[in-house]
Amino acid sequence: MEKIGRLNGIIAALEEGRKPTMAFVRAEREEATQFGMSKLEGVLFEMEHTPYSASELRDALQYLMNRRRMIEDGSLRPPVTPFVRIPANGAEMNTWMAKQVLDQGVYGVVFPHIATAEQARNAVAACRYARPADAPNYEPKGLRGDAPNAASRYWGLTVPEYYARADVWPLVPEGEIMVVLMIESVEAMENLSEILAVPGVGAIMIGEGDLSQQLGFPRQYEHPVVAEAKATILAAAKAAGVRVAHPHVTAANAAEVIEQGFDILFTTPSRSYATMEKAKSLM
Repeated sequence: MEKIGRLNGIIAALEEGRKPTMAFVRAEREEATQFGMSKLEGVLFEMEHTPYSASELRDALQYLMNRRRMIEDGSLRPPVTPFVRIPANGAEMNTWMAKQVLDQGVYGVVFPHIATAEQARNAVAACRYARPADAPNYEPKGLRGDAPNAASRYWGLTVPEYYARADVWPLVPEGEIMVVLMIESVEAMENLSEILAVPGVGAIMIGEGDLSQQLGFPRQYEHPVVAEAKATILAAAKAAGVRVAHPHVTAANAAEVIEQGFDILFTTPSRSYATMEKAKSLM
């Protein structure tokens, strides 16, 4: 086993100049098992629009872990890095959901409906432990409660080693936790420059669905009004040096998404019935 290196595969890909691919998945054993064998860099366990269950997430994390692949890679880095999208919207100023999923061992938290800088700071703070006021990178002040044992075990680290890495990237370069904020409202666009200036934001994701709803063109992602809004958000993030995730990358738009400069690509794996269709065509 090599010396412990970068553990978060999404951060590793970004640092290496690559565009990591991820997928939304349910926190279920069967899906976790299948995606643990995939070539994706990461998965996002969807708990905003599916039931929030800490016990199901715990099981899914274990079934996602493919130890054979880790041995072959010679690294503690999981072949497929787990993130979670929590249910609480930014306006709720929730911290306990981020605490619970981090305590189970996830490497990234996606916060939906972030619309103000105050909400963004709360999201980052929820993912950080408390520290002395004179410590480097003190702000945003950490709000995460201390219970590292399960997470450190899942990461394959001692508790002191976990503490050294359990902070937000890129604010803390050696940090392994990524905070992703969903920008999906007109209010968020109006406050975007202040949101992007919050220390510790790892990336934003454009919430095309909700944004298009508010703009009056539900799920019409290519409508000129929606397209212009997405381009405005992307340009602002690029100017601020913040990474941007695209939630709906397909075979049809992949080239365009990459050319536009999105950094993290969420794909939608599909089940194939090609063999069945071939067999039926021969009957």
